[in-house]
Order: sequence, then structure tokens, then C-alpha cells
Amino acid sequence: MQNENPLNDMFLEEESVNYREKIEKYVYHWKWFLLCVLLALAGAYTYLKYTPNQYAVATTILIDDENAGGISSELSAFEDLGLMGGKKKSIENEIGLLKSRSLMERVVKELGINIPYYKKGRVREIELYKNDIPFKINFFSKDSLFYNRDTAFTIQAISSTHFTLKDIEGNNSKEHVFGENIATNFGDITITPKAINAINTEDEIIVQISPLKSVAGGLRNNLQVELLYQKSSLIELSLKSPIKLKAQEILNNLVRQYNKDAVEDKSLIGNNTNTFINERLTVIEKDLSGVDKGVEEFKTSNNLTDISSEATLVLESNAQLEKKIVDLNTQLKLAAYVSEYVANNTEELIPANLGLSDGAVNSNSAKYNELLLERNRILKSSSEKHPVIVTLNDQLNQLRGSISQGLVNLKSSLRIALKDAVNDEYKMNSKITAVPKQERQFRDIQRQQQIIETLYLYLLQKREENAISLAVTVPNAKVIDTANGSDTPISPKRKIVYLGALLLGLVIPFALLYLMFLLDNKIHSSKDVEEIVRAPVVGEIPHSKSENKIVIHENDKDNIAESFRMLRTNIYFMLSGVKEGAKTIFITSTIGAEGKTFISLNLATVLALSNKKVLLIGADVRKPKFNEYLDVDFGKGLTHFLMDDTLKMKDIVKHYPTGNFDVLSSGAVPPNPSELFMNGRFEEVMAYGKANYDFVIVDTAPIKMVTDTLLLSEYADLCLYVIRVDFLDKRFLEIPEKMYEQKRLPNMAVLLNDVNLEKGYGYGYGYGYGYDKHH
Repeated sequence: MQNENPLNDMFLEEESVNYREKIEKYVYHWKWFLLCVLLALAGAYTYLKYTPNQYAVATTILIDDENAGGISSELSAFEDLGLMGGKKKSIENEIGLLKSRSLMERVVKELGINIPYYKKGRVREIELYKNDIPFKINFFSKDSLFYNRDTAFTIQAISSTHFTLKDIEGNNSKEHVFGENIATNFGDITITPKAINAINTEDEIIVQISPLKSVAGGLRNNLQVELLYQKSSLIELSLKSPIKLKAQEILNNLVRQYNKDAVEDKSLIGNNTNTFINERLTVIEKDLSGVDKGVEEFKTSNNLTDISSEATLVLESNAQLEKKIVDLNTQLKLAAYVSEYVANNTEELIPANLGLSDGAVNSNSAKYNELLLERNRILKSSSEKHPVIVTLNDQLNQLRGSISQGLVNLKSSLRIALKDAVNDEYKMNSKITAVPKQERQFRDIQRQQQIIETLYLYLLQKREENAISLAVTVPNAKVIDTANGSDTPISPKRKIVYLGALLLGLVIPFALLYLMFLLDNKIHSSKDVEEIVRAPVVGEIPHSKSENKIVIHENDKDNIAESFRMLRTNIYFMLSGVKEGAKTIFITSTIGAEGKTFISLNLATVLALSNKKVLLIGADVRKPKFNEYLDVDFGKGLTHFLMDDTLKMKDIVKHYPTGNFDVLSSGAVPPNPSELFMNGRFEEVMAYGKANYDFVIVDTAPIKMVTDTLLLSEYADLCLYVIRVDFLDKRFLEIPEKMYEQKRLPNMAVLLNDVNLEKGYGYGYGYGYGYDKHH
């Protein structure tokens, strides 16, 4: 008998997404969120407590970038001496030099930071620096092997005069006296306390000797060198360190070492020029002394006093010609000196500003010195095979060749000019034939004397000019801001760490719950059922904590009692079309253990409470439960009636006084249940129920397991399909979906069992009586 279900329109309305329901699924697990947040915050607190603070320290310097043009006002007074020429610097090259390995290694050596000190703590070691270090250690063998060592040892004072020394593993412990010379595998050392009255015998100090290259490499990686502004020469050097003072000293010392190198580089030309001038002055002093002695001997041997007064008029006309000869000889000797120097000193700077008349030679010499200095500076942080060094060497060789050829050409032109001047002088001498022979001899000697004296005075002047150039040599970098930083650490950022911990404490349980919900195939609410099965949901039975299988009593007001009363009301409504005879209700499920027998017993009870005559039939003959649940032995039951034609219904129907309803138990488990249901005797059972009762409730077998229910379904006025929440897999919902769509179960309706109302996302039919913790 198939009836149209009047609740279809009520329960099959489309509903929008219930965001509150989704949120409540997570809120139900608020304890996990709270626990994870507390654990995350505790972890953040521990992390912040034992993570050393990092401080940012920065210094700003102004690079003397000659690409920008012009020179400093302090040096402009010497510009006319030709001393301020030099190479143009590139900001990129200077940044590279500031980060060079050799420069950083000198800083590490000078500050001694390759030997850090730590105070041993319970969780981590705390680095000590400068005044915080309680001991002073003198290392007597700081050779190349020392700077390659990687070792450590510990010091612990045991009194004001004694201490123990042991290796980092705590072995080889020996007691020593402060100030004692101690032999170690890295050389002799002495250890003395900085303050005798402040010795703490509880502190264990760890001394770490690290390789110089690794310490310098770590600092180079941590050092940031950047242009402060575009198109400017301002450079900012920044460093992060757990000790602010240590970072300040590293940056300040780095700038000092950089300026020291720059001053030494700038002084190379002046020092080489000074050496060259002093060498020439020594030679010229000997020549000048010899010429002066020759004049003295000539005048003495010829009894001469003042010859020049006799030929004043003639010599005045020849004065300019003689001056020209002197200048030409001076230039020729200078060219010879420089040519010899260039040929014998291939790796040295060429003396500059000696006054050679050839502008090309002077220009090429200046360019050569510039390139040689640039190559030497870059070579400090690279190798001979570097492409830049190779290019610079090629340019230096070309310039050296050009300078040598220029000197050869200069000497050749000077000789030609000198020859012409001598010829002119010879012609002039023919006009003074009246001058005595002694005068001509003396003039030759005197001319030689003037040439050497002029060259001597010229070199003296150049030596003073070079000394002035050395005195005013300035460093490359001008310190704008000395190294400094804020007292507030830049890391770890406490607010961000706590915020991250808070978010992590919320995200982790949310992600786990989301994953759990995503992988969870169990049915949890009527929503899960309605998404697949279009049959109406007539009720939801809450979870019962009672040991008794019948949980309904006359005066109960708890949730489970009210849920069965609502189920009774809905059944009345759904069976309102059945006018004659008893109303038959079949109760089934997909698989076993979904609570259909529990539902049958309590539904029979709640119907009996409304003064209805109820017959409860145990049609699940394969796994009968009535005797077990009710703790009553009903004797013969349904299977006996189906097999024995002599039995009458009155013989096997028993009254259950506790629930005030009659029971037809399942009886013995038969070998052929399906065949028994098909022998026609079950029809007599249903006829008896129809004739003598108001309601007949049939507890049938699970649909998925056997076909018994489908064989008997024609006798049903209403089929309650029980689905146990948090138990049945969603994939099994296709079974009730097919049953409903194909109308194989008459007037089918879904009943959810074992709903956990504490989760807050049940079917939503609140009763308003509160939850009774007893059930």
C-alpha cells in the first residue's frame, strides 16, 4: 500500500548554506582551539626567552667620488702644482673594497673577534664582549696556524687565585693559578682575572677559537653596504649582531681600515717620486762638486780672478743662446734619467711632474700611474687571472711602450735642437776671437756648472712640492655618522611572534579539523542526509546515556522523551490518511547496530502512553534482540508461528507490562528466513494486528544485509528508515536514496538516531527543556 507522504512539502524545501552551522562545527571543539593557542603562546614565550636579541647598527660615510668632478676646497690651493690629478673612483668598486675579504680579516684580527667568549647557561650560551668578559687571556702564538684553528675550552674560577681549565667536552680538567703560563696545543697562554673582587665561581666561561676566514666570511655575509641615495656618494654600512657594541666597533674599525688603505694607495706615487728625486740628487751632488772643484783648479792654475768683465758686451749678446743650450741639456738629461728608470722598474710608478717638455709623455705617465694604482687596489681582493686585472695589465704594457717611445722621440728632438744651438753658438764665438783662450775654457766649465746646478735646484723644488702633496693626502671616506643603532632589538619581533603564535594556535586545530571533516565520511546531521536522500526527516533521537533500552516514561521531560513525543506527533500526521484498521509501521535501517530495535521499543512505549493498543513484532529473525533488550524470555515467537500451522496468534503474543504493549518476539533463528516470510503465514500475523490493535510496529532486518524487509514492505503504511548519526558511512546513503526514488518502501521517512545535541548542529528542532545529563 503506497500512500503519498504529506510531509514531503514540509521537509524538502531547498535551504541556503547555513554558515552558522558550519561555524558551530568548529566552535564545538573550542577546547582544542584554546589548548593549541595556549601551547603556541607558551612556545612563543619560550622562543623569545631563549632567542638572543638582534640589534641593527649602521654608519654613513661619504666617498670622495671624483666622478662627480672637482676637488675639495682644502686641496684647491695645490691644483696649480699639478699634484691633485689622480684616477677617478667608481662607487661600485669602493663598495666591493668595503666588502673585501682581506679588509674584513684585518678587522677581525685587530678586534680579536675570532675568539668569542660565552657564559654557559641552562638552555643556551650567552655571548660576552669587552667589559662583560671576566678574564683576560694572552695568546703568545698568534701565527698563521693559530688563525686556522677551530677549537674551544672552558674556564671556571674556583677561588680568587685558582681556576679549572678543561676542553669543550668537559674532559682533561686541570687546576691552574691565575697568571700561570699554560702550555696548550695552540700555544702558550696566560689567564688573569679582570677584577679579583668580582670573580663568580658559579660561571663557566666558554672560549671559542674560530678560523679567521670563517669569521670574516660570516661578517661579510651579514654586512650590508648600499648607496643611501641614488646619484650620491653616500654609502650606508649596516650590520646585525646580538651585541650592539660589537657591531659598532666592527663598522668603525672597517671604515678606519678602508681609509688607511686608501691613504697608503694615494701615497704610493709621492713616495716613489720622493725616492727617485733623492737618488738623482745624490748623483747630481757628486757631479756638481766635481765641476766646482774644476773651476777652482782652472782659476788657480791660470791665476785668474774675473774674466767675465772683459767680455761683457759680447757675452750679453750670447746670453739667450746659452740659456737655450742649458735648457736643452737639462731636458735631455731628465729624459735620459726617466728613460733609464722606466726601463729598470717595470712594476713601479713612474715619477710625475718632473717638467719634461713633452706633453704626451707627461699625460701617458699620469695615466700609467692611475691604472697601476687601480690594478694594485683591485688585486687585493682578486687574483692575477681576474678579467679586470688582465685588461689593466694589457693597458699598462701599451702605455709603458708609448712612454718609452715618447722618451726616445723626445731625446731625438732635443739632440737636434741642441745641435742647432751649438752651431749658433759656434758662429757667435767667431765674433769674439779677441777673447782670451782662458775665457773660452772657463766658459765651458762654467756652462757645465750651470747645467748641473740648475738641475739640482729644480729637483730640490720638486722634492718640496712632493712633500706638500704627501702632507695633504686625505682618505677616501669621510665619516658622516659614526656606527650607532637603536637600543630596541630588531629581532625577534615580539608582537609579530606572539601574533604568529596566536594565528598558528588557531590555524593548526582549524586545519586538522578541516582535514578531519574533509576525510570524514560519516553522517552527522540531517543536512548530510537531505543532500542525497529526498525522503522527509520525521525526527532526530538524541544520544542516550541510560543503560535501559526503554528510556520513555510517562512524566519524563528530557530531550530524548520529547524527541519521541515529536516523532509520535509526526507519525500521526503522516498516517492521517489511514482510516481503517491498525496503522502498520515498519522500522528498518541500512546496516545493523543503527538502533532500529531501540527505536521500535521506545516508539511502542510512547504510542502506548497515548492510550493506544500497540503490537510490537520482531521481524528481524536473523539477529533477534527483544529478549536481550527487555531481559525477558518470550518463548515461542514469529518464526515458530510461520513454521507451525497449528499455532495461533494468541499463543505467541505476550504482554509487556513495563511498556504497556504486546510483543511478538522473533523466536528461534531459522535456516531459511526469506522462504518462511513467503509461505503466507505472515499475512495472518498482519491481519491479526490490524484487527486487534491501533498500531502495529514491525522491527525488520537491515536493507543492505538481506531482502526480508522488501518482501514484507507491502504490509506497511509507513516505513521509518533509521540512520545512526556518526556511524553510517555517507556512501551507504545511495541505498535509502534508491529505496525512496524507486518507491520500494511505502511512505518512506528518515529518522536520525543517536544525535549528539552538544555539537550544536543537529536537525534544529529545539525543545526548550534543556538537556538531561542522565540520558
